[in-house]
Amino acid sequence: MAKRKVILTIFRQNHLRPDWKVRLSGKAFEAFRAQLSEELAPFGVEFAVVRNNDVTIDVKSYGDLLNAVRVSSPADGCSNRCVGHIIGKSGKLDLLEDIKAAVSRIAFAPETVPPDDFVPRVCHNCGCGC
Repeated sequence: MAKRKVILTIFRQNHLRPDWKVRLSGKAFEAFRAQLSEELAPFGVEFAVVRNNDVTIDVKSYGDLLNAVRVSSPADGCSNRCVGHIIGKSGKLDLLEDIKAAVSRIAFAPETVPPDDFVPRVCHNCGCGC
């Protein structure tokens, strides 16, 4: 089975409010990354996490936090989509759960993600600009 690659890109974050600060590094995040990688591997999906410190997102809300985390799958034509654009409204405001949902959607149903130029009637207000 050919491997497809799904990449999670985490932008540098400037937290303007402490209540929306979520650690995306350290032991807990590494365990999350390893578990998600392990879950995707049997389906031929390679999962990688990269950091982009050239872009800084000011985080004032959960929507900004979703905008600071992007998912790509070059083989599927999905490039650099923010988690909010992929999942829509977050159910529980749980960033790791939302990341997993976005990565899974890109890995298994990329055709269900609206294209970059899609303008929804009601924006999910993640800060992606749609």
